[in-house]
Amino acid sequence: MRTDYLAFFVSLFLSRLADQILLFLVPLVVFQTTNDAAWTGLAFFVETLPRFIAFPVCGALCDKFAPIRLLHISQICRAAACVVAMTLYGFFGGIYWLVLLSAICGVLTTQGIMAREVVMPHIFPDYRYGKTLSYSQIADQTGLVLGPLLAALSLELCPWPGVVVGAALIFVLADLAMRQWQRYSSVTLQTFEQPVGFWWQPLSTAFGHIRRSAELKKIIALAVGVNFIVGVTLASSAAMVIGSFGESKDFYAALQASGAVITIIILYVLARISLPLKLLGALSYSALVLGALVTATGASSEVYMVGFLLVVGFDKMFNVYMRSIRQQVIPVADFGKTVGVITLLNNLSQPLAGLLIGFLAAPIGLRGVILLLTLFCGLLGVAVAVAFKAGVVTPVES
Repeated sequence: MRTDYLAFFVSLFLSRLADQILLFLVPLVVFQTTNDAAWTGLAFFVETLPRFIAFPVCGALCDKFAPIRLLHISQICRAAACVVAMTLYGFFGGIYWLVLLSAICGVLTTQGIMAREVVMPHIFPDYRYGKTLSYSQIADQTGLVLGPLLAALSLELCPWPGVVVGAALIFVLADLAMRQWQRYSSVTLQTFEQPVGFWWQPLSTAFGHIRRSAELKKIIALAVGVNFIVGVTLASSAAMVIGSFGESKDFYAALQASGAVITIIILYVLARISLPLKLLGALSYSALVLGALVTATGASSEVYMVGFLLVVGFDKMFNVYMRSIRQQVIPVADFGKTVGVITLLNNLSQPLAGLLIGFLAAPIGLRGVILLLTLFCGLLGVAVAVAFKAGVVTPVES
């Protein structure tokens, strides 16, 4: 692999590694502090909602300003936020500083994600887009593998505020790797003149593309179901593994790392073979629903692990399906703003899943919440399949 390509993927890996450390800490620290699944669900809601709401704004910024510069700002500001939050924790105490930090870093992470999404189709001329997606998500998932493991190991060596400071250092390294990519890369990104109008003009443009495209409506509807499943799984995993099954935090970290390993294997296969997009979407969505059903009904931690691995493993396969369609349908000049709005619509169901756990875990139980959302998502998938019988059949690029 070329030096500039490698530096770009290393930056992506390090950025995801640090972000995953923070995502791992919030539900774990909150549950260990409160011993309450409802508070864990509410913390997940506060942690994830800002990062999803920010997508339309961050997408529009990537169409208007240089996305690489925005990416640098995202990484440096996340490092600074970690240091500031832990300084305030040192003076005032309270786990709410960790939750607040995760919410702020979530918004900055969204800016980084959108910047990479905009530049990625244009900076790897030697790769087809399907292969670029697979390799970028392999780097992303490697961060998911090592993030929980590194966080769990670090917690054995120092208190969680020290782990947050370590995440800040990793964000700095991610930015240095990005600057190394710029040193070797000769790619010049095309810029587009944006129409002059009110602040809501980018939203109007994006919703116009969605309204006119049946394929965009289809993937938005399916992604809502996927993110309900992913959201309820992530928000409930600490309470299920540690609370219901009595496992340790090391088992919890290993479970999440195992899911990322399965995902890397799936993505590597997708980088090597071509599958029709319609088959890719149906296979990934069905596996996600099945996995959620297993997590809701499993009687042991081993059975729960099978369901968890199905959910997190096939989530990224669905992501390749969804992003391949977006790349085909959305005009380049409006890509950032349109993907930002789509991502917001897709992902609102994920923090909502955490909120539902917070309100429904007491009356119907955690398993009841998971099962209820699983049944809803299964019916949603059937409804979409019936409504959009003429699906996309373009093969995945290899």
